[in-house]
Amino acid sequence: MKVYTKTGDEGMTSLFTGERVEKDSPRVEVYGTVDEINSALAMARSFSEVDAIREKILELQKTLPRLMADLASINRPKMITAADVKNLEDGIDLLEKNLPPLKSFVIPGDTKAGAFLDLARTITRRAERKLYKMSHFDAISEDDRIFLNRLSDYLFMLMRAEDFTAAKNSAEKI
Repeated sequence: MKVYTKTGDEGMTSLFTGERVEKDSPRVEVYGTVDEINSALAMARSFSEVDAIREKILELQKTLPRLMADLASINRPKMITAADVKNLEDGIDLLEKNLPPLKSFVIPGDTKAGAFLDLARTITRRAERKLYKMSHFDAISEDDRIFLNRLSDYLFMLMRAEDFTAAKNSAEKI
């Protein structure tokens, strides 16, 4: 199978369910932005020095294709469910319990992995805005919408955990 198909040369692309749409359609904009999240997560995972965080990032990278399939499909059962949302919420709660309380704004960049997690968070916020815009034209799944909202919170907590763990490990070496 060749990598190039030539089917998109005229500005159209196929959705997962086979419909042809323009490449700049709101639906394509949203799932393309989710694809960007996955790339930022790949960078974060490659730089993370915390095994547990690398594992959590990999879990997300395995979940995002299901979200992209939802967004690239019309009239197909959704793959992201309330259980996926609950999984993110449980992860946020666990991370929050194990981190010191926030007392000020967080400035990202203490670690490379943390910086890429924050980049993934901001891309997620953009995807959420694009999803909302798409909802004016197409039906969207409530679970997909809520998942994106929780994902940005989860990525924020993962960034905090990555940076906190790195700072803690640095202090222990002194």
